[in-house]
Amino acid sequence: MDKTPPFIRRITLPAFLFVTWLLLTASYTAANIVLALILALTLTWLASFFRPLRAYAKHPITSLRLIWHVAVDITMSNIAVGKRVWEGSRSKATPGFLRIPLKIKDPHALAAMGCIITYTPGTVWSDYSQEENVMTLHILDLQDEQAWLDTVQLRYERPLLEIFE
Repeated sequence: MDKTPPFIRRITLPAFLFVTWLLLTASYTAANIVLALILALTLTWLASFFRPLRAYAKHPITSLRLIWHVAVDITMSNIAVGKRVWEGSRSKATPGFLRIPLKIKDPHALAAMGCIITYTPGTVWSDYSQEENVMTLHILDLQDEQAWLDTVQLRYERPLLEIFE
């Protein structure tokens, strides 16, 4: 059950946009702070018209842990794919497809899973069967299927279930 106060849920997106604007512009003048506030509130209000189904992160600590795991995995995958490219034809990659049964059904959780998979070099979400609730991944170097199943189901899906469902 979500115990996050409604006020916190309403300010999360504007606060994120506000901070992101300030960090990207690296300008902390009064005018830029006012502009960041106006943009954050306006964009949040405009985005509300495109989101009939609302989603709120129910467990912020779990969200932060998931973000950390994804960042580490993306970094490690970049290194692994970089080595494959560097090795060229000497590389013994074993590409393949892997069907992974999922428990998540929430569209926001599925979208987050798609982003995680897509952002990770060497993997592509290539299919999803809504009837079976199974996604198919194409993996650049599929040597250990169980390791991939564990990564997706335990490292990504379990936190997404906790966050969204």
